[in-house]
Amino acid sequence: MSQEKLLRDKVIFITGASRGIGRAIALKCAQDGAKIVIAAKTTEKHPTLEGTIYTTAEEVEKAGGQALPIVLDVRDEGMVQAAVAEAVEKFGGIDILVNNASAINLGSTLDIPMKRYDLIMGVNARATFMCSKFCIPHLKKAANPHILNLSPPLNMHAKWFKNHVAYTMSKYGMSMCTLGMSEEFRNDGIAVNSLWPKTLIATAAIAVNFPKQLYQASRKPEIMADAAYAVVSSDSKEVTGNFFVDEEVLKDRGVSDFDHYALNPGTPLYPDFYLEG
Repeated sequence: MSQEKLLRDKVIFITGASRGIGRAIALKCAQDGAKIVIAAKTTEKHPTLEGTIYTTAEEVEKAGGQALPIVLDVRDEGMVQAAVAEAVEKFGGIDILVNNASAINLGSTLDIPMKRYDLIMGVNARATFMCSKFCIPHLKKAANPHILNLSPPLNMHAKWFKNHVAYTMSKYGMSMCTLGMSEEFRNDGIAVNSLWPKTLIATAAIAVNFPKQLYQASRKPEIMADAAYAVVSSDSKEVTGNFFVDEEVLKDRGVSDFDHYALNPGTPLYPDFYLEG
């Protein structure tokens, strides 16, 4: 990627940034000297999952950025408003919002408990809408404002709905925010794009919800971080309303060797949901 510090002093609000893809994006942007708001729920070490908002904040600062860890349940309107206000008070504004927080449940219509349905809808579709809603007044004041939603292309093939319609609805709700808000705020110069991985990514969600062999056939979160960096450092007036795929973003920027992103180089990679071919 470019050695130019394109995100120096940019204020980047990342939900779910204590681990996984959110953490990787935070660390990538920190290398430019960005100011990272690490907004997530995890404050104490989990028995099996790595990372808290405080450990990620330490890593961000070691990488060259400034960090503001904020305890945030993205389903709570008051907490979201308070987190945005705290970020603005600390750093003077918000330049980029990354809606990374996500919940997964692949239960069928008859199997998924309504409590889990409400969770995935709340964390995925509703939180993306709400975090965007409360950040946009500040993004309107920014020089090159971006919203990046980690959500898939709107592929309406029935096979992506039939086994886990609730989860697909929740993720497509995020993507519909991209589709609608990119046009709604085009004249304000706010870019709104989605980014989705071509393959499974080695995160805790994959480790818990998928067989071990699929986790081993995944790529590291760093490929999503590099692709996210490329998107949010682009011209917001020129690059909006897109449903990007990580590998394609990087290929467009001259990357041809992807082996180092594989968790196990040489192992055939497992494709992610919602992509054809």
